Amino acid sequence: MNMRRVLLPVLVCLVLLCGCKRKEERPSTPLAQVNGETLYLEDFRATFSDEQWAALSSEQKKQEIEDWVNVTLLAQAAEEQKLDQESGVKQRIDYAARKIKANALIARRMSQMEISEEALFAYYRLHRSDFQGKLQEYDVQRIFLTDANAASILFKRLQEGLNFDEAALSYSQEPLKDKLGYMGYVTANGPDSLFWRAAHGLKKDEPGRLATAGGVYLLRYINQREGSQEANFEDYKGEIRAILLAEKLNQVYEDLLRELKAKDNKIYYY
Repeated sequence: MNMRRVLLPVLVCLVLLCGCKRKEERPSTPLAQVNGETLYLEDFRATFSDEQWAALSSEQKKQEIEDWVNVTLLAQAAEEQKLDQESGVKQRIDYAARKIKANALIARRMSQMEISEEALFAYYRLHRSDFQGKLQEYDVQRIFLTDANAASILFKRLQEGLNFDEAALSYSQEPLKDKLGYMGYVTANGPDSLFWRAAHGLKKDEPGRLATAGGVYLLRYINQREGSQEANFEDYKGEIRAILLAEKLNQVYEDLLRELKAKDNKIYYY
């Protein structure tokens, strides 16, 4: 099924990173310590919007914390080698800081907007032809790891082009590794619906991650086919919400720029 895709400005590709409605809190709940540097729950929580935080499972939060620890460790090593003093690195840090500030401004405006159930259904009715048909089924391949940190490292390697078949055979910790992790087709209401939902949010051959109580699954789908189950509004609510958020994001971006440029801001190009 061909869905409408909304292109976002490069500037705001990382937007919705802050919970702008929350008041600033003094950090008080330690999560981890890396070479004497303490990482606090309050700082960790502040990097997510309320919606993003609510959507994270306990396993996903553990994974995010582990990623934060890893990044901190790498950053400390870079500082020890004085890489942060190199001009090129300084410029990238400065640019990243500007993007974060810009994203915070956009996120604050976005936090004042809500997408109601009525708005979702109105979009569904208006674009019903885009959402008609039967739900897709996905031919899924997976790798299972009990260690979240190892899964995170392998996930990045898969994103960088590591062969999925080889990774499944070498690293998967379940009997399915003997079949290179091939599950076959999964469906929305079948026993493997968790994998269907994870695959549904991916593009073909794009690696994804599914955290469970027992460990982490890295997965991708290699083929898809039309299933027998008719799709309905409930099946597409998440997809519609993402479309509407992207549309609002573009509008907020344009509105803010128009407002700022209408003021007495002096901009020169050479």
